[in-house]
Amino acid sequence: MQNGSFILRSMQPGDIESAMKLSEAEGWNQTKKDWQLFLEDDGNICIVAESGSKVVATTTAINYSNQVAWIGMVLVNKAFRGRGISQSLLTSVIEKLERCKSIKLDATPQGQQVYKKLGFEDEYLIARMTISSMKDFSLATNKSSFPKLIHNNDHPQVIALDENSFGANRMQLIGSLLREFPAKAWMLKQNNTITGFALGRDGSRFHHIGPVVASTVEDARLLLATALKKLIGQPVAVDVLSDKEDLISWLNSIGFTKQRHFTRMYKKDNPFPGLPSRQYLICGPEFG
Repeated sequence: MQNGSFILRSMQPGDIESAMKLSEAEGWNQTKKDWQLFLEDDGNICIVAESGSKVVATTTAINYSNQVAWIGMVLVNKAFRGRGISQSLLTSVIEKLERCKSIKLDATPQGQQVYKKLGFEDEYLIARMTISSMKDFSLATNKSSFPKLIHNNDHPQVIALDENSFGANRMQLIGSLLREFPAKAWMLKQNNTITGFALGRDGSRFHHIGPVVASTVEDARLLLATALKKLIGQPVAVDVLSDKEDLISWLNSIGFTKQRHFTRMYKKDNPFPGLPSRQYLICGPEFG
């Protein structure tokens, strides 16, 4: 697709280096592995805008089982902004997602108004919190059982619990996190049933913890504390649902500060809202 000074085309593995430069220029936390995850499933949509044989913008959409498509990585080189590139990318992606029952994304404050013009509606807020060097901390708990590392035979239960809380099957994403970062994958079990989990991944600037799913805030705090104890002295980022005020207060108490917020938005309809009450940390705005 051609539009004046730029063309839109499907992203290829050879574009990952250019895409990384765009995300690094914005101070985002993606890695090459993240970009590869977007590209490895034919059901996903990854588009670049090219000007003079140079990749100047990107947009991705992960297709979660034709139930929810998740738009992310809307990046435009600063020198090429104001030319309608992001609007063209988003329009193209949305057209390609016609068969998907719902389209969602986590919008920055700057992007929120753009998405509203495209028909997206607000769902809830998410707070990005970071710490530049994780400090040791103590955690008082009355729990008799503590998180354990997730093993291979636990993967189906984790994927099913994530589907229940998120609202759509994310086997590709959750399976990748479990395989690639097993030392960041923790679970709580009761009577051989997984009742909560915390996953994580490496980032280019921060270790990222999420998603975290739990039945109570105490369980969520225990899962998160277990993950954070392994990252003492290292930079960490989390994305917390803003209604989880107790968890946010605890994160503040151990040194995290809020950087900005995202607004979760949806288009078409919201038939797969999941169970936000059990979602404490999301996987990240690029993944949902």
